[in-house]
Amino acid sequence: MEQDEKEVPVVYLHDVHRRYKQGEDTLTILDGATLALWEGQSVALVAPSGTGKSTLLHIAGLLEHADEGEVYIGGAATSSLSDKERTQIRRTDIGFVYQSHRLLPEFSALENVMMPQMIRGLSRKETVKRSQEILSYLGLSERVTHRPAELSGGEQQRVAIARAVANAPRVLFADEPTGNLDPQTADHVFQALMQLVRATGVAMLIATHNMELAGRMDRRVSIQHGKVIELD
Repeated sequence: MEQDEKEVPVVYLHDVHRRYKQGEDTLTILDGATLALWEGQSVALVAPSGTGKSTLLHIAGLLEHADEGEVYIGGAATSSLSDKERTQIRRTDIGFVYQSHRLLPEFSALENVMMPQMIRGLSRKETVKRSQEILSYLGLSERVTHRPAELSGGEQQRVAIARAVANAPRVLFADEPTGNLDPQTADHVFQALMQLVRATGVAMLIATHNMELAGRMDRRVSIQHGKVIELD
């Protein structure tokens, strides 16, 4: 029987396991983790350092392979895909925002946002238009020609957000995106992320230590003993 597309999570991690070797010992990070992310929903991943938040994000975002279990993107299993196929999904369906903005210093804000679109194969004219629109939406219309060094920390992170959503992904992963920012700037960046979720319907999973921000999201989850648990 065919499932209604709206009943299928954008991302679904099923019984995911991840282990690392440390000398002769094996360190278990994820031990049967299961998590569904739905269209237009913001989810906070709140857990102490070392519990596997980044590992979970990397596996969900197809940057890292699980040892066992499956990651479904739009209902399609990904474990047997080639590296090329996984890269293509990351390019079209997944956006990433990190604690460090990771902008290319020699390029302007506009050019940084254009880059993933041009890699995808869009024309320069289209990428300029789309990039200007996204930056304007995030309050950066006066800063498009500035290079990262000429922008404040909050502006740099908003450019990083614009770059992450430039290809209209289905899901956005953010790893401590406000961790390097002062509280007021962090709030502005968080508001920008939430605006995009509401405007585009993208699913979003944010790893954060900021409980105040987490409390303003749709769901809160944590990692305990290698499993994902719902909070509240």
